[in-house]
Amino acid sequence: MTRTILANARLILPDAVMPGAVTLQGGTIAAIAPGQGVPPGAIDLAGDFLAPGMVELHTDNLERHMRPRPGVDWPHAGAILAHDAELAACGITTVFDAMRVGSIPNEAPDADYDKYARALAHELAEIRARGVLRISHLLHLRAEICSETLLAELDEFGPGDRVGIISLMDHTPGQRQFRDISKLAQYVQGKYKLGDAEFAAHVARLKALRARHGDAHEAAAVQIAHRLGAVLASHDDTTPEHVATSAGRGVRLAEFPTTPEAAAACHAHGIMVMMGAPNLIRGGSHSGNVPAAELARTGHLDILSSDYVPSALLAGALILARIWDDLPRAMATVTANPAAASGLSDRGRLEAGLRADLIRFSMMDEIPVMRETWVRGRRV
Repeated sequence: MTRTILANARLILPDAVMPGAVTLQGGTIAAIAPGQGVPPGAIDLAGDFLAPGMVELHTDNLERHMRPRPGVDWPHAGAILAHDAELAACGITTVFDAMRVGSIPNEAPDADYDKYARALAHELAEIRARGVLRISHLLHLRAEICSETLLAELDEFGPGDRVGIISLMDHTPGQRQFRDISKLAQYVQGKYKLGDAEFAAHVARLKALRARHGDAHEAAAVQIAHRLGAVLASHDDTTPEHVATSAGRGVRLAEFPTTPEAAAACHAHGIMVMMGAPNLIRGGSHSGNVPAAELARTGHLDILSSDYVPSALLAGALILARIWDDLPRAMATVTANPAAASGLSDRGRLEAGLRADLIRFSMMDEIPVMRETWVRGRRV
């Protein structure tokens, strides 16, 4: 078995940062040793940080590669490979690729509501089987409650599809993420160039779909998540009542709660809170919801997601390190905590016996500079 020693690094351990070396063998971390020495044959990391590879639970990045412009459907194999390479370059070694399930045939704004997840998951599996992907890919199915075809699309997935997360997405205008409909108008009308009348019709259709299908879709999606063995996530909880409902369904992960009250209620129910790293970096939510930094300061932030900017994940963790004055705690929001939330006990920490998924980075002022990424001990 190939044996690699990464020496003279600043190791980000679960509870400390120390100079040391890590030995990789057979795809796992074989040993961790303190000290700044460089044994014969070791790779000298010259004092750079060495941390666990990052775990991304929610990203729209694959969809961005597939649809680089409204109405443009990029060849999917190329999109998957480019997405995979970009995440590896950003230090993400495990990703739950978010795919929307639940379509609205002939929806007015554009073709973004067409069915695509089942076919794309097949393509991803075929490419994975050919051994050309750099990092580990699992599925995150975003169950759109305001749709016509959710249950039929979910029923196309089985236990062999590596579905790790199912999130309940209720984008009905006027509540949750888009309590302020003007923010929705700004987003939708700006992206799809809709007039006021077209936007009003879009809003009315979504509200009608929620009234017609919402409760049944939510209940069935919860049951399907249990059948697939997937972690159930809520999305955009806004009130303590939303959170209580989520807890009653068995939700373990709250994606982007929109208010401080909802985030606090999540912790009271033992639900981990995930916020967007772009929110942290930009200093606030583009939808006008609670700033991630506010939740960090109150102790109600557990996990970061890159959401729509892969490079934001590491940069966001380092902002948390400055807020908390605690680098190990901050790095856990992108490594150990998302691994634990998604049931992956074999990664996310620098610990002997775990997967040898690691990243090396240095700093340029306060900006991280990614240097190298290893997955199962192989530099990718």
